[in-house]
Amino acid sequence: MFAPRGIDFRGAGSRQHRAVNSVGMAHHLAIYPGSFDPITYGHLDVIARGRVLFDELIVGVGRNPGKDPLFTAEERVEMTQALVREMAAARPLDAPVAVLPFSGLTVDFARSVGATVLLRGVRNLSDLQYEVQQAVTNREVAGLETAFVVAGQSFAYTSSSLIKQIAALGDDLTKLESMVPPRVVEALRRKKAERHPALEHLRGGHVEAE
Repeated sequence: MFAPRGIDFRGAGSRQHRAVNSVGMAHHLAIYPGSFDPITYGHLDVIARGRVLFDELIVGVGRNPGKDPLFTAEERVEMTQALVREMAAARPLDAPVAVLPFSGLTVDFARSVGATVLLRGVRNLSDLQYEVQQAVTNREVAGLETAFVVAGQSFAYTSSSLIKQIAALGDDLTKLESMVPPRVVEALRRKKAERHPALEHLRGGHVEAE
């Protein structure tokens, strides 16, 4: 099981515990976009909740043009797919999840896959203010609604940026085990051993671009 202590993705919200009558009802496909650089337990918590709320979920692994990625798009997709497979094995009756890479605008990606809802996780009030602004824009510009789920208390201040800072500046990466799955910790160790430019930059080093 990939969840940290105290988190059970097999909880009472799974489809085993709710009556579902899909006759005559629309198929609700949601997308959960992000850079996932790297994916965290907070991200996985949002995915698990989304599998209960919608008929199908697509995790869109995109690229933030304002950030230099630590992991390549292929690495991020691969890690996310592996963790989603573990989640699906633990709760096979919840909604199916696909992991797809994308570039460009989220609304264009949503339109291309036929999604009707954008799923977002909210950790704190700062997140909420930003996400509401984005939600209004997406609805007005693209007719795309946004569904918010509130992150668990354990994830209120967990972010991919924080994970990378700890990986760059810390010597003991086992401290990350409560924030990211083991396979992500190992991937971070490899990047640190390789002296990846993104981590070196966070350490204040200067790495020449190749």
